[in-house]
Amino acid sequence: MIDFHCHLDLYPDPQQVVEGCRQRGMYVLSVTTTPSAFQGTSALTNGTERIRTALGLHPQLAHERQSELPLFDELLPQVRYVGEIGLDGAPEFRIHWSAQLAVFDHVLRSCAKAGGRILSLHSRRASRAVLDRLEVHGKSGVPILHWFTGSFRDLDRAVALGCWFSVGPAMLRSERGRALAARMPRDRVLTESDGPFAQIDGRAVMPWQVTEAARMLAELWSLSPDEAEQITHSNLRTLASLVPSNA
Repeated sequence: MIDFHCHLDLYPDPQQVVEGCRQRGMYVLSVTTTPSAFQGTSALTNGTERIRTALGLHPQLAHERQSELPLFDELLPQVRYVGEIGLDGAPEFRIHWSAQLAVFDHVLRSCAKAGGRILSLHSRRASRAVLDRLEVHGKSGVPILHWFTGSFRDLDRAVALGCWFSVGPAMLRSERGRALAARMPRDRVLTESDGPFAQIDGRAVMPWQVTEAARMLAELWSLSPDEAEQITHSNLRTLASLVPSNA
């Protein structure tokens, strides 16, 4: 099982969730929302081989945590994965658009200077702007658009730019989410939970519920669930080969 976008540190009992992932032999990308959360979140995994912690600065917090960019730069040499980063165009965050752009541009520039990183990207109501910035900073690394909700035109543009995608059970429960996922290249799709933010039936999605996403992808691809999981595991191996490990 692969959960390529999960906020382990934000569950009520993170250690219990980490242990659940460990027992199931899961591959997990634990994203962070601020650079100052990175060390503590990394410590949660206790060196668990299949759980990696990403260094992030969430766009919804950009205006509050812009001062942490020097810490981001200090920690960047330690990591292979960066996220959650990106832009958010929802009205309550659009008022901080200039701060979001400044933070996102800084992060992408830093990643480019560092030789590129694997990037987990937020693009809610901002997919076009995110793609614009990725074009400007073309050497920032391999972009993975998490829970992509943009237009089909933006999706096609993202594919042309070499973007990857992570999709979860909450996204795939909507008709539009399935339509977008069906249009994504199979060899650039990974599963995610986005827990605990993503919810199903009023409950936070757990990392191991990515099996539901794999089942839904199997239906879209006219494959068995096992075959769909084989594809995502092959994709993860390919992704890991695209950006050398530096940690």
